[in-house]
Amino acid sequence: MVHSSPVLPPLDTLETFARAARLGSFSAAAEESGITHGAVSRQVSRLERWMGVRLFAREARGVRLTPEGMRFFARAEEALALLGNSGERWLPRRNKAVVRLSVTPSVASLWLFQRLPKLEGNELHVELTLEHRLADFGEGTDLAIRCGKGPWAGVRALPLWQEKSFPIAAPALAEQLGQRSDALSLLELPILHDSNIEGWRRWLAREGVDYTPRGHDRRFEDYNLVIDACAQGLGIALARPPLSDAALAAGRVVTVSERTLDYHVAFHLIRPDDALRSPAIEFASRFLREAGHDAATIAAFIAPGRPKT
Repeated sequence: MVHSSPVLPPLDTLETFARAARLGSFSAAAEESGITHGAVSRQVSRLERWMGVRLFAREARGVRLTPEGMRFFARAEEALALLGNSGERWLPRRNKAVVRLSVTPSVASLWLFQRLPKLEGNELHVELTLEHRLADFGEGTDLAIRCGKGPWAGVRALPLWQEKSFPIAAPALAEQLGQRSDALSLLELPILHDSNIEGWRRWLAREGVDYTPRGHDRRFEDYNLVIDACAQGLGIALARPPLSDAALAAGRVVTVSERTLDYHVAFHLIRPDDALRSPAIEFASRFLREAGHDAATIAAFIAPGRPKT
């Protein structure tokens, strides 16, 4: 029985299912897709759960379609052919290797998007998943970018850059402050922050202020929204270079205090402990070079085994 919901099944599971059905093997589908056998199995299981039926009968020498799987395979092939031939190009070009990157919206919009064509070049296609939850490498994700202190169990993480934060404001608010840049003067205006207020607490504590969010302060889930709100004059924010560099360079926001403080958490590029696929190795190398890392650091991160400590 086909799933009765009008919502479409996940596209990645649809492609994997069709490939396994054509080849009659999860292992062959994994090799052709550039993912692991376990990832193929999990994607097919996810599609089966979505549909509520078994699509494959698992056998010793491979897999075969069930009657429900045969009927769905015909529909899946039609749907994929339609998507592949559409002017919208829903599916990645087949002559490009796919890299699956899970990334927070703030890093994507403030740093990655402007660099993505350069990082992809002519031979890579990066599939982006914008999310905050823990990356699930078992679902075929190659790399992830998350913010925190690290280290984390079961993965390898490399801090991307050291952030030195300082207060910023829209030009009009900065003019209102004049030459005043002490903590009490800044607190005359609304404070803008993301879901973690520790940065502001540490910055204000240097001047003996025990900061607790007030009613007119504003909290946003993503740092890109903090920057946008700051540029619109809604309050004072902390710069987090390099994510705030473009707004500063464009004059959308300006510095209102020269005092800087090392930020208490960092964005990390994260990979599974398992060996990376070749396209993911190439993308990670390009990404880390763009982020300013040296060759030795990059080599240690992309190496198959954990570096010795």
